[in-house]
Amino acid sequence: MTQTAISCSAMRGGTSKGLVFAADDLPGDRAERDAVLLAAMGSPDPREIDGMGGSHPLTSKVAVVSQSRRDNADVEYLFLQVWPDRAEVSDSQNCGNMLAAVGPFAIERGLVAARDGVTQVRIWMQNTRTLAIASVQTPGGVVRYDGAAKIDGVPGTHAPIPIEFADTAGSSCGALLPTGQVVDVIEGVQATCIDNGMPVVCLAASDFGLSGQESPGELEGSASLTQQVEAIRLAAGPMMNLGNVTNSTVPKMSLLSPPAHGGAVSTRTFIPHRVHEAIGVFGAVSVATACVLPGSVAYAIANLPDVSAGSAGGSVDLDVEVEHPTGFFTVTLEVQGHDGAISVRKSALLRTARLLMRGEVMVPSSVWSQGASL
Repeated sequence: MTQTAISCSAMRGGTSKGLVFAADDLPGDRAERDAVLLAAMGSPDPREIDGMGGSHPLTSKVAVVSQSRRDNADVEYLFLQVWPDRAEVSDSQNCGNMLAAVGPFAIERGLVAARDGVTQVRIWMQNTRTLAIASVQTPGGVVRYDGAAKIDGVPGTHAPIPIEFADTAGSSCGALLPTGQVVDVIEGVQATCIDNGMPVVCLAASDFGLSGQESPGELEGSASLTQQVEAIRLAAGPMMNLGNVTNSTVPKMSLLSPPAHGGAVSTRTFIPHRVHEAIGVFGAVSVATACVLPGSVAYAIANLPDVSAGSAGGSVDLDVEVEHPTGFFTVTLEVQGHDGAISVRKSALLRTARLLMRGEVMVPSSVWSQGASL
């Protein structure tokens, strides 16, 4: 059987891994594109044995990158979640981990001209229609991947990729607090529904009889817990302007507890049915934002200074250390507080990425016959 060869790169971005494509190398028709990506990843199959997927949502991801025509952006990034266990390709959420791979890929593919030293790549995130700016180390005009930066959940050290975000509040739900309330009672449980780049429902682990330090496997293994969390998620969907979320990847459900290792708050996050071994980038930003909102579920748990009484017009940079099952995720928030009210003006974080392989991924020509066949 002949196969079609498609140019791509296999990359780690943050604590995720997937394939990165130039948009021009994929079919323009969405249904045909999705069929190609399912074949490339080997889905649907829980092991993804006949493709490049890693048998887990965190390692079965795709980034599609194209040149941008926007005045404020260099490239555009579309994130696609390929599900290992079903024939589904979803664009309903963003991924801040794979975002870390977009800057290096854009430079490697010549979509952005490299500077000697550091190259800033302005990235328009199509999923949420918001902007990110990634600073990529490019000594001598070449992307550098080795360095001294370490992020929890990834072995070793690598070159740092600082990423800044602005105007991510309400990017999926239309408002930072899409229900209009800091706290709602959903299925009898207090919840803070928030969207600062990722729709998240913040819940107190203690309300489920948990310490919040349970392992992902322990949480996934409790049928009563997963059913209760899913019931809350399904009820929260319409409240967050997301509609019926039965087959959606959002909102994420984050169980919060007091920090155990010196951070601000401890998290266990359903994404939405598996429990994350760490925490997603935008999920961490939303949780960190909830931690500084007076009256929220997260605010009552987090160990942070009170900045709500700050002076009007002034702002402070606040590092929020979000603990997760495999370490910490540091989110820097530019926070303005006055008379008990809080606004988050900007967020920033540190990620790393690595080019693992580049070449061609093969798909059966019965899926897509265009291009080079072997």
